[in-house]
Amino acid sequence: MKQPINFALIGASGYISPRHMKAIKETGNRITALLDPYDGIGIIDSYFPEADFFSESERFDRHLDKMRRAGDSKIEYVSICSPNYLHDAHIRMAMRNQAHVICEKPLVLNPWNIDALAEIESETGKKINNILQLRIHDSIKQLKADVEAQKDKFFDVDLTYITSRGKWYHRSWKGDESKSGGIATNIGIHFFDMLTWIFGDVEQSLVHLHTDDKASGFFRLKNANVRWFLSIDENDLPAEIKGQKRTFRSIKVNGEEFEFSEGFTELHTESYKHILDGNGFGLEDARRSIDIVYNIRNSSMTPLTGDFHPILTKIKF
Repeated sequence: MKQPINFALIGASGYISPRHMKAIKETGNRITALLDPYDGIGIIDSYFPEADFFSESERFDRHLDKMRRAGDSKIEYVSICSPNYLHDAHIRMAMRNQAHVICEKPLVLNPWNIDALAEIESETGKKINNILQLRIHDSIKQLKADVEAQKDKFFDVDLTYITSRGKWYHRSWKGDESKSGGIATNIGIHFFDMLTWIFGDVEQSLVHLHTDDKASGFFRLKNANVRWFLSIDENDLPAEIKGQKRTFRSIKVNGEEFEFSEGFTELHTESYKHILDGNGFGLEDARRSIDIVYNIRNSSMTPLTGDFHPILTKIKF
C-alpha cells in the first residue's frame, strides 16, 4: 500500500481551500498542518481533523522546520490558498522548509517575482506548481486540438464572464488592487491562460475599461482576436437571467457558443494527480498570464474605436 504523502495547507478558510482538501484526500494523501489567521474552520473536520492548526505564520514556519528535521514527519508539499499578495512569501516559506509547492492562481502578482522564485527552485531542487485547471478540462483540450488541426485559420473570440459579488468584496483584500491585482487578475487570469494556451501569444493588448468592479479589452493573439469583458457587478448580467443566476460565463468562437459549463467539479483532484505524477504546470507555464494581467492593470485606457466587446455599448463610463 502506498504511503500517504504529508501535505500542509496555507489559507484554510478561503473559498478554494476545500477543493484542495478534497483533492489531497482523494489522491490518498493527508494534511498534517494548516495555517490561517481565522480559527473557526469547521470544514477541516470533514477531511483532516487530526491535522495541527496554526493561526500564526511564525509558529507554522517553526512547525514545518521541526517536521523536516524529524524525518518521517517531513512535509513534502505545501498547498497555498492564501490571498494573492501573500503567495510569493508563502511559496518562499514552503521552499525554505524543503517542500514542493502547489499554488492557486495567480501564482504571483508581478512578472519579476517569477524570476526570483526560479532562483529559489534552482537552489532547493523543489518545484513550484500552479493550479491551471482549465488546461485539463476535456472540452478545452478538445478545442485546443481542433484549433491546432486548422493551422491556417484565424479565429474571433468573445469572452464574457460576470460573477456577481456583494459589498463585502470591496471591503476585503480582493477589493484592494495592491493585494489582489484587481479585477482582471482576480477573475480573469485563468481565462487568459486558457485562451493564450489555445490561440498563442499576445501580439497586441488594448484596455477599454478598468474599474474596481469591471474590466474590458482586446487581445490580438497569434491565431485569434479576443474581445473580453469581466465584471463582478450584477447589473451587467443579461436580462434573461437576472434574479435567477448570479454568474454568467460565455465564450464564443467565430460566433458560436463554446460549451464548457460541465466537468469542473473534479478538476482540482485531476490537477493534483498530474502534479504528483510529475506533470504539473510550473513557473514558465504561469508566466504568460501573469504578464498579461500585469500589463492590463498598468495600461492606459484606449478609446472605443475599432474592435471592442459589444457589451460596452450598454455601459456608462
